Amino acid sequence: MKLFNGKILIYIGISHCLLGISPFAFGKQFLTFSQTYFFKISDGLFEFPLLNGIMNYENFASFWFVYFGILIIVIGILINYIEKTNKIVPKKFITTYLIAVLIGVYMIPFSGMTFLMLPHSIYMLYQSRNKKIKV
Repeated sequence: MKLFNGKILIYIGISHCLLGISPFAFGKQFLTFSQTYFFKISDGLFEFPLLNGIMNYENFASFWFVYFGILIIVIGILINYIEKTNKIVPKKFITTYLIAVLIGVYMIPFSGMTFLMLPHSIYMLYQSRNKKIKV
């Protein structure tokens, strides 16, 4: 059986980034970020409400949406490498991935976590049960 879990994560990460910078999601924020060459897109702790700051939630969400996509790409590259060399994804990674996805599903039920990443993590768990897994 051909393993492609890393590629699935890479595609999810790329689509997350592209959706994030599109005009349908956070395009306006990224246009503003580009005017400062993506440097200091936030006032950091000075926006923190405990310090009497006012948080810009749209900038915060847009940054984390795209940044999460980049992180998923990196994890996908790592899993792709593991699948090509060992052919076995460590069970600890699969369990951690499933737990992280379940937290995301709980917090944002109508999202890509529920419709894309949850089935993928369950599929990875199913694959690991059918193979001998190094722990």
